[in-house]
Amino acid sequence: MDTIVAVATPSGRSAIALIRLSGPRSVDILRSLIHDEQFTPEPNRVLLKRMITEAGEVLDYALVSYFAAPHSFTGEDMVEISCHGSPVIVRQILDLTQMFDARLAGPGEFTLRACKNGKMNLTEAEAIRDLINARTSAAAVQATRQLSGELSSALLPSKQQLISVIVTLESALEFVEDDLPQVQLAEMQARLAQIQVQIKDLADTYSTGHLLRDGIKCAIIGRPNVGKSSLFNRLLRLDRAIVTDVPGTTRDSLTESISLQGIPVSLTDTAGIRKTGDKIEAIGVERTHRAIADADLLIVVVDGSTELLPEDLAVLSQANETSHIVAVNKCDLRQGSDIVNQLSRQSRLVHLSALTGEGLSALTAAILEPFGRVDSEGAGLLITDSRHYDLLRRAQHSVGQAVELMDERAGEELVLIGLHNALRFLGEITGETTTEDLLSEIFSTFCIGK
Repeated sequence: MDTIVAVATPSGRSAIALIRLSGPRSVDILRSLIHDEQFTPEPNRVLLKRMITEAGEVLDYALVSYFAAPHSFTGEDMVEISCHGSPVIVRQILDLTQMFDARLAGPGEFTLRACKNGKMNLTEAEAIRDLINARTSAAAVQATRQLSGELSSALLPSKQQLISVIVTLESALEFVEDDLPQVQLAEMQARLAQIQVQIKDLADTYSTGHLLRDGIKCAIIGRPNVGKSSLFNRLLRLDRAIVTDVPGTTRDSLTESISLQGIPVSLTDTAGIRKTGDKIEAIGVERTHRAIADADLLIVVVDGSTELLPEDLAVLSQANETSHIVAVNKCDLRQGSDIVNQLSRQSRLVHLSALTGEGLSALTAAILEPFGRVDSEGAGLLITDSRHYDLLRRAQHSVGQAVELMDERAGEELVLIGLHNALRFLGEITGETTTEDLLSEIFSTFCIGK
């Protein structure tokens, strides 16, 4: 096994940067960095050491820590170097470690080694990625629960019951002259039905869990000068977008994240949709159409102080193909005479003022409404990963097929196919039966240095 190195802190200037080494040559490389071949570090103790260049000059003073295998994050010998966060210093230390026979780690390679060395299972490893990427406190809570092993524990009873039924059926195959008693078959069917319910209940939490993790993509659209950027700023509580009374001010899409009741919402402010001869504005309009295609929900902003224009109707016609809300802006001004009658027949309306903030709470409730009631605070363990959800559904289906075959008095060998498949699907969630290619794909989504 080779020795890997990576920076575990974000790039750029900072007070401190953390460089991690993992592998059999970690301590040897540290000795070379400090120019002390006799240095024998004591595990789990922090020491101040000088980092020395190839020319023998002091590069930096750094805090170094040594974690001996198997009592480390990866289960291998590990060294952590906390140096000053100048990109120049970090780059030089990285170059020196590579010169001393370390190689740069790939995305998630430290966590992958921890997984392979039995320091954690796959769901716990994925939870580290989710915790780093969490955009709300509710998402962080779910990632922490998974990191503590709750998902593995939740799956364990179903796996144990499946193994028990499989052992019974495998034993029956060994003694083909004896049929299983009807009472025992009925008892096994009841246990399999219970397993189905357990798996289904866990899978059904995905509708809430994936919202906490992935959030909602929401695009604010409309013709020019109806208040899209003002509403964008009001929702962000920040003057992020430039606002003027000149139509076409917004030339490019802006995206920022907010949290609504613990749900991360990715808001995109878009250029006003209209026909234009301005090349730059036309590019902005094209990007608006892309944002519409990518959005889970559209907020169509119209100017409530005037009558609807043909451009408004064109935007509304396009939005009708997607889940959307119509935000009737400028409710602090006199309303257009027939605007409500024209809109209320086909769309959900929210009256608001981007200027004063009136109606904003109604808008936030309307944004979440299409996705069902989400109790992010009172929720228990939730399935947040589409991979886990897919495997749970497959396991549930396989158990169901086995129950149907038992009802039809099919042979044990046929019933066992479905049960073995179900056990394999559950094992893929925690990594016991996951292929090397799938592991590589999963860990490619991790940060380098983690």
